[in-house]
Amino acid sequence: MLLLKRFWVSVIKLNTFFIFLSSLILIVGSTWIMGLIEPETFSNPFDAFWWVMTTVTTVGYGDFYPSSVGGRIYAVFLYIIGIGLIGVVIGKVVDGFAMIRRRKEEGLLDYKYEGHIVIIGWSQKARFAIEEILQSEDIDEVVIIDQLPKSPYLHENVHYIQGDAAHEEVLLQANLPGAKSVLLFADDTIKDPLLTDGKTLLIVTTIERLSPEIHSTVEILNESHIKNFRHVKVDEFILSNETISRLAVRSAITNGISKIYSQLMSRGIGDNLYEINRKPHWKIYQNAFDELSKEGATLIADGDRMDINRRRDEAIPAHARLFVICDRETYEKIQAS
Repeated sequence: MLLLKRFWVSVIKLNTFFIFLSSLILIVGSTWIMGLIEPETFSNPFDAFWWVMTTVTTVGYGDFYPSSVGGRIYAVFLYIIGIGLIGVVIGKVVDGFAMIRRRKEEGLLDYKYEGHIVIIGWSQKARFAIEEILQSEDIDEVVIIDQLPKSPYLHENVHYIQGDAAHEEVLLQANLPGAKSVLLFADDTIKDPLLTDGKTLLIVTTIERLSPEIHSTVEILNESHIKNFRHVKVDEFILSNETISRLAVRSAITNGISKIYSQLMSRGIGDNLYEINRKPHWKIYQNAFDELSKEGATLIADGDRMDINRRRDEAIPAHARLFVICDRETYEKIQAS
């Protein structure tokens, strides 16, 4: 028993490839040997293979079994060696899946897919952003980059990369070149706004070098620092402190206005804001406004200009980006027509 114990300890420590190869040889060899020892019982190779597999996996259906002395002696060999070896293989497979899961939770696995959103910097704001993204029909996958020891958000559509986003290899792990967009939140652990925005600038510079065409949304703390980003391409700046302050003031002056802001910003509350395709027969904004109104949608903006009502007689330019407020069903109907 001591020798057998030492043998199995040595087997467990062997290279995984060698163990799998040994198991394969054992199964194929045993199938062939049993066919030679008892050709009457195992009239075809599949019957022998079936018996070997039910034996080494301890299932033992009993539909086939050796009746000769030689066959039974070899069966004892499989009980002692084969069952133990296959048990080690099964353990290695289970450990492999557990290791993959552990490495994923620790952010050590590369992300290989495309069309995702990369979120850099974990905070409560990032959590709200992920929940909002997961409600969207346009984006299925989110990749978080942070330096936490484990994933802060466990979800089948959320992948975690552990590391400093200012390093190129970390962004490549998140497959930044294949991403649809990147959302960079300011580091809440840094108390000095100058240092916080400085770190943000460093990360944005790395992003720009790796993927200059990616759509980027960046949170900064101080509006005066925007000019420091003039050498890199940032599509959207979010001034979180300023936005919260302005919303608070407007809510104090006008009761209920915060609910309107919430509805515009969240897909989970009432109607939503959508960008629609320009129809060829829409020559002026009035044409689009009237047709969309009949469908149950309200045209409110062209790009960042929300003065559609004062420009109804103007021609719609070819590069127009039209935004409407409506529900999802109406939006899909408009896009399909």
